[in-house]
Parts: sequence; C-alpha cells; structure tokens
Amino acid sequence: MLPLAPPAYTPDEMRARVLYQDADVLVVDKPYGLPVHYGTKSTDHLERYLPWLVAEGAPPPRLAHRLDKDTTGCLVLGLNEMASTRLGKLFLAGRVGKRYWAVVKGRPETAEGRIELPLIKRPVPGCSRMMVDHEEGKHALTEWRLMATGTDSDGQVLSWLELTPRTGRMHQLRVHCEAMGWPMLGDPIYGRDWRVEGGRDPAPAIPLHLHARWVALPWWAPSEPPLEATAPLSPHLAATFRRLGFTPEHR
Repeated sequence: MLPLAPPAYTPDEMRARVLYQDADVLVVDKPYGLPVHYGTKSTDHLERYLPWLVAEGAPPPRLAHRLDKDTTGCLVLGLNEMASTRLGKLFLAGRVGKRYWAVVKGRPETAEGRIELPLIKRPVPGCSRMMVDHEEGKHALTEWRLMATGTDSDGQVLSWLELTPRTGRMHQLRVHCEAMGWPMLGDPIYGRDWRVEGGRDPAPAIPLHLHARWVALPWWAPSEPPLEATAPLSPHLAATFRRLGFTPEHR
C-alpha cells in the first residue's frame, strides 16, 4: 500500500471548488486526476479533503455517486444521513439530471442521437474493461448532441459532444463513444487498442477530456425547480476549447 502523498490542495483551494451547498447537499467541482476514494494505488484522494468543506467537528460529507479519477466536474455529496439516503434513492431511480461535455476524436454523421448498447465488465490482459455485449450485457443508454467540430494543429478532427446518460453503468460514456467510433481524447483505456500494453497508457500525454458539466436534483416539491449546479471547464479542457475555437460561454 502506497503512503499518502502531501495534500495537493489547500483548504482554501478546495473550498473554492464548492459549486453549491445548503444544509443537506454539497456539490463540488472534482479536479482532474484525483480519485474519489482511498485505494491501494492512490497516493491522494478526495475523501481526505472532505472534512475541510464542513464546520469543524461536523461529520464529513458522504459521496452520493462516483466520478472516474480523470473525470472532472460536478460531484454530489450528502451532508447528513437523511440527505445521503435520499440522494442514493434519486441516483438509483435515475431521477438525477446529468450532462457531460466531452471532446472526442472524429465527427458524428448526425447532429444528435441515442446510443443503446448493453455493457459488461470483462478481464483483458493487464486490466479489466467494460465492453459491449448484446447477450450478457446490462442495459445502457446514452443520449448525445453534437455541439461543435474543429480541426487540431495536426489535422485531427475533434468534436465537442454533450452527453446525457440515462443509465449509470461504469465507464458508460467512454465505452459508448468508443463503440460509435468517437473515442474520447486522452482516454487511457478506451482511446487506444486494449491489446497494447495491457490496454492502458501508463503515462498519457493528453488528459481525459470528459467533464461533468451540469447536475440537477429534484429536491423539493414536483412543482419547484430542481437544485442545479454547473462546473466550469477544467484547465486542460478549456485550453482545448480555446485551441479549437469552441465557445462554451454561449451554451
């Protein structure tokens, strides 16, 4: 087990990442490269910072869902037991609104669509990964919309997609985009041939371009608007948007 690394963020830096907070719910802008949980391969993780986001002596926030280590953006947490239970039920029932932004390689042939491909976890040399399996896979549905397309300096066509997962399978958005022929830029598992080096790039030159842009929770009465939060682009995603001429401020 690896020893914990020195904290990568100060209390003030982590508090500045809070997007929404009330007596029950906290939404934080998760940074790139930070796992949400402690693990044997993690030298740093989000949970060690959570006590900084509440009053001294208060119980730390509880994760209501997960984001992959290299995914950035809106992460929802509960601030008490009742709220955590309610959040768990909302996520399980598929009642939480979620929109992700991604930069993918290539360009879809249409402006929008649905990807309905069942997924299953399978072992491959050196790791495990999710795969499309029409016989044994679990139902997975993603809606997508093409926001813009550009060409990088090396001539590679890249597209900005808005992705709305209607189910919550592991790595769903990444696998669905790969299956459609649009692997995500910087994906260390699904953006390359998994038969090469165990399917994982040990030192990806480009960070994963997947961002949990927006979340909406039906927290109050049905007639009331949902609780919403929007996460600003991560630095690497913002740099790619600028390079390609994408304008997220208008979306």
